Amino acid sequence: MKARITRISTYLPPGTLTSDEVERRIRGYHPPRGIVERMTGIRRRHVASDDQQASDLAVEAAKELAADVDLLIFASASQDLVEPATAHIVAAKLGLSCPVFDVKNACNSLLNGIQVAEGLIVSGSYRRVLVCSGETPSRAIRWEVRDRAQFVDAFAGYTLSDAGAAVLVEADPTRGIFYRDFSADSSAWVIGTLPGGGSMHPRDPDYSYFRGDGRRLKEAFELIGPDLFLNALKRTGLTWDDFAVIAVHQVALPYLKVLSQALDLPEDRLVITLPDHGNCASATLPLQLAHAREGDRVALLGLGGGISLGVMLADL
Repeated sequence: MKARITRISTYLPPGTLTSDEVERRIRGYHPPRGIVERMTGIRRRHVASDDQQASDLAVEAAKELAADVDLLIFASASQDLVEPATAHIVAAKLGLSCPVFDVKNACNSLLNGIQVAEGLIVSGSYRRVLVCSGETPSRAIRWEVRDRAQFVDAFAGYTLSDAGAAVLVEADPTRGIFYRDFSADSSAWVIGTLPGGGSMHPRDPDYSYFRGDGRRLKEAFELIGPDLFLNALKRTGLTWDDFAVIAVHQVALPYLKVLSQALDLPEDRLVITLPDHGNCASATLPLQLAHAREGDRVALLGLGGGISLGVMLADL
């Protein structure tokens, strides 16, 4: 038995912010005009309304996929509460009574959620698993900026975008996910963090903003190298031309260009979502995967803070 991705759905909240509006919203420090779009290639990003929670974005994406599922996995960098698992809140809003749990691994959360779903389906534990995500990183953007140093520290947050996504994974006797591999360099966890709410900084509001060093993060990924992705081709005997869609996590166009060149990715197989949708965290891959059709062969290339990498190859 294999596990096949049978349906993909995404939800983008209607509210948006252009990069120019982001710069104008920053108070205390005045960044050079145009720097956000120039450095990232992002023109606009989506912003959930004040009354929308991470669970609501997941529900909007999942509501057409939720019938007869026997497991729900909420796989997201964002969450409604520290406790209970946000999966319970999503299930309650969808009217489900199946088992649920959360999977969390920064921008690779949903990819890891699919990995877990596959393992449980292949083991025979479940047959129809809904993996969903609701990302609300706009709540962690620092708008009150003291000086240039704090602006640089907060810069990664200005790429972030809110979104919901849902992937239905089902048992299939003939086709589905046929390769997956994951790696991590956990020594680099401190490079990009959202510290507030955990046991280190439970209540200090100054730690409730995303912070990171983009240069060090790029260097950390380059140090790991592209072998995880290239080995997927070597071990399966495939080339990138064998895939209809190659979904790649996207944080900034310059980074995407470097990775594409290192892997020699064909441009016509990529779906570039970044300029009009920003960095949607773990919802980024399904946003691209939604462009694939039933029967397509697809590749998912994940990069997440912590740091971690993942690759998954599948026949839809």
